[in-house]
Amino acid sequence: MRMLRRASFGWITIVATIGVCDAAVGQVEKLAPGVYFYEGDIDKGYCNNGFVVFDDYVLVIDANFPSAARLVMAEVRKITDKPVRFAFDTHHHGDHAYGNQVWVDQGATAVAHTGVIDEMKKYETGYYGSSPGRWEEAAKERPDVRESRLKPPSLLFPDTMIFDDGTHRVELHHFGTAHTHGDGFAWLPKEKILFTGDAVVNGPYNFVGDGNVTEWIDTLERASSLGARVVGPGHGPRGEGSLIADQQLFFKELRRLVKAESDKGGPADVQGAIDGVKSQLQKNPAIARYMGEDFAAQVGKAYTELTGKSLPDRRSELEAAREHLASHEDTAEVHHPRAHR
Repeated sequence: MRMLRRASFGWITIVATIGVCDAAVGQVEKLAPGVYFYEGDIDKGYCNNGFVVFDDYVLVIDANFPSAARLVMAEVRKITDKPVRFAFDTHHHGDHAYGNQVWVDQGATAVAHTGVIDEMKKYETGYYGSSPGRWEEAAKERPDVRESRLKPPSLLFPDTMIFDDGTHRVELHHFGTAHTHGDGFAWLPKEKILFTGDAVVNGPYNFVGDGNVTEWIDTLERASSLGARVVGPGHGPRGEGSLIADQQLFFKELRRLVKAESDKGGPADVQGAIDGVKSQLQKNPAIARYMGEDFAAQVGKAYTELTGKSLPDRRSELEAAREHLASHEDTAEVHHPRAHR
């Protein structure tokens, strides 16, 4: 039986199709010797994780929320007693970085691209001595955040960082702006496995408010050049290498259609064409799964990047931003589907 699931978790509201892939949620999948993928429970706001077992330590990809970090730690312990020495934040969002303190308490060091600190200084104003920021907003709704502390990454890299013990090699790369201005990828060249954070997702989980759609397309081109065979996305089921091309195509087509509408008329005309643009994109089976409740906000973002103007009705964009600052409570809910915007 298939049904729709809706979740609101810190940065976006989504509606996802539940199918047989749900069996993998909350379970560890072995991708290669010593390389694992964990699909997080999106109803609780969790991201996906990866982890690699080296000779002397474990590298975890994405810190997740604090409660999820403890779950993933337990899964790591089922496989190895080697210490977790590094937790790589693919970007600054709470569902990928707020669990840092959990890993640090276990002896790990939080690692990220330098842009993650730049973004945290922009949005985590409470930590940096100013007015309350996103952490404080999340703490209002999430007990796991409220009971922990924000721990920015302390080991930073500008472009590339490499872990290599002779058996496993993991390259951390920053290819440019995408979902945020500090996105990082974890690339395993021997196994052809790429962990992408939210630069690539598998479903209607794209939040564009902190990134740039045009640059996102270029960043994915660089990621695609690696030739990944397996992709561990930030949200949704594990995919094949073609998942990168699908994600890129969605943004290319979105930008193309929004430009076509903007060439024909003004902001109000583009606003009125949103449903039509959505219908056209839904006809392509490779990208139809990216259509979600925040599609209007994605159109608004693309339109602003193309023209420097805003749509007259920005409620969808403001709602997406509000959801970005909010946080899903630590309970799972299943809702009846509602009409997409």
